[in-house]
Amino acid sequence: MADSHSGLPPFKDDDNTHEGFPNIPVEIVSDEEMALIEAALAAAVTTSRSSSSVIHSTSSSSHSLFNTRSIHSITLLSKRGIHSTQPDIEDLGKIPITQKKIKVNESLLQRFKRNKPLAVTDITRMEWCEKQMEFSLLSGVRKKTKAMEAGIARHAMLEAEVVKKVKVQVQSIEDIWALKLLNFIVGVHQLVLEGLTRELPVMGLVEGVWIVGIIDEIQMLEIDTTKIPMLIDTKTRVRDTIPAVPQRRNGKLQLMFYKFLLDNLISDGLSIRQFFDFFSLNPHSTLSEEISDTTTSIGFTAKTLDDVVRYYINCCSMLPPTHNQLLIRYESQKDQSIIVEDKFAYDHGWLKTQLETQLQVWHGQREPECTPQEERWKCRHCQFAFDCPTNA
Repeated sequence: MADSHSGLPPFKDDDNTHEGFPNIPVEIVSDEEMALIEAALAAAVTTSRSSSSVIHSTSSSSHSLFNTRSIHSITLLSKRGIHSTQPDIEDLGKIPITQKKIKVNESLLQRFKRNKPLAVTDITRMEWCEKQMEFSLLSGVRKKTKAMEAGIARHAMLEAEVVKKVKVQVQSIEDIWALKLLNFIVGVHQLVLEGLTRELPVMGLVEGVWIVGIIDEIQMLEIDTTKIPMLIDTKTRVRDTIPAVPQRRNGKLQLMFYKFLLDNLISDGLSIRQFFDFFSLNPHSTLSEEISDTTTSIGFTAKTLDDVVRYYINCCSMLPPTHNQLLIRYESQKDQSIIVEDKFAYDHGWLKTQLETQLQVWHGQREPECTPQEERWKCRHCQFAFDCPTNA
């Protein structure tokens, strides 16, 4: 794979056009590619309240003050799938869609995300197929495939190029959230000082819903002596072919959403009172000694979660708004070579429409719909195909 510091196409401030693709064969999708779509939409990572956590530290010795990053962080919330197991494709039609007794008019958000944030991948999976997402929630069935595991391993490899992991003990939910915020803080320090960071956690209150996500990569571009952060996503493919239009559209939605969340943090910070209330956190809870020592190693002193939150908000203001140009790299799973780089402009209006459309389903304002007729090829690979109304 090309060096991430030099493998970018040239950018112009007024360049809002979509780059044309090179002459590479295009296919709709194969079984293997469908598995990779699943990996891109939501890696099946399960999180729990553990007695210990893991910290990331930058490998650069020249910036030792800013050398800790938390892996027990929003990464786990953002990259995990809704469920932990998924049957093989030969088991299609054998999946029981069980439903608990629920209150009348109780929404998907109330049933499956009560007091929990939505992930950006929850939104993108709903955009891929609303009915598939509903079946996935109702059945609780999901499984990591080999292709998904390969995608997860590749992202871990990319992360390991810029950070290393160190275990840190936690004693409370406030400790865990402090580490999540420290993960962001150190990532921002690394971006400012070194011009590159990966796996940066972001979150925000959007339309009354808490949403979290993980940005694959941010590079600091220098344009006319001004430094501007640019968001980049890496997606792996089994076949060396350009992804189909729905795949590219879904990837663009995901990356635009990350930009939206990060820009909101930069301009508005965090909704402090709503944050503490929603996640049932005590802002004045004393952090463990190990967490406090970690904040000191980063360059500030924090005794309580409130101290960390306030530094977190100050850290958000260190960054300028991100570049309107976004980049998705599609690379070969065989040798990490670049298949194509999809450069596109941020479209706030389109993102807003997509978000409102998907939140209508989460809020129970309308029923989930099947994928459009022209995209029914997705159904050939869907584990819920035999239960779907499209096959009635």
